[in-house]
Amino acid sequence: MSARLFQFYPSPLCAKIRKILEFKGIAYDVAEVDYLDRRELLAASGQIKVPALMLEGGEVAVDSDWIVARLEALMPYPAILPPIGRGLHLTLARYFDTGLSEVMLRAAMGDLLEYYRGKSEQHLAFFKLIHDSRHGADFCERTASDREANLQQAAELLSPLDEALSGKAFLLGRLGLADFALYGQLWRLAFTGELKIPESMPNLREFFGRIDRLSASIDQR
Repeated sequence: MSARLFQFYPSPLCAKIRKILEFKGIAYDVAEVDYLDRRELLAASGQIKVPALMLEGGEVAVDSDWIVARLEALMPYPAILPPIGRGLHLTLARYFDTGLSEVMLRAAMGDLLEYYRGKSEQHLAFFKLIHDSRHGADFCERTASDREANLQQAAELLSPLDEALSGKAFLLGRLGLADFALYGQLWRLAFTGELKIPESMPNLREFFGRIDRLSASIDQR
């Protein structure tokens, strides 16, 4: 089985799907979607959001939840939704992908602005337009200027998870969807190449490295 993943490199949901593909041993190539030019993605999937996964035969799964469901149906083993703990994995993954995601976005905003500024001023302007339209005028600049407060808020939410990982390799004992979803959110603090998970959270730092080493990844920036 092989696949093609349409992604934005900094995206936590794309990071989650990359690691699930690697865990399942599915060969895939990455199509890095240009933030300004999404014609290839649109032609392949009929829409402009990532992640989108093109499977063998041309089927395209869109939205990380649907991608997970399709991968589990097509390749049940190794499972990321084990029968024991399935509900907890789904519940935790939903929280990480939604509630925690908003906080991690704010914590990473300065790095995201620099990333898209490095692409071009046009990429930066469009990124800001998208997020400012969702969250209010000047959201990106205001959020970046509140970096320390946002990092502190993220630390408050991550601290219990660091404690939960004490003496454990994975959140629920066995590697599953919740771990991949958490990895995706922690990717916000690592996509620059510098691991910015606080050193006061050694369990989370070890957890991130453990998931990150599931297979050797090619830098797709």
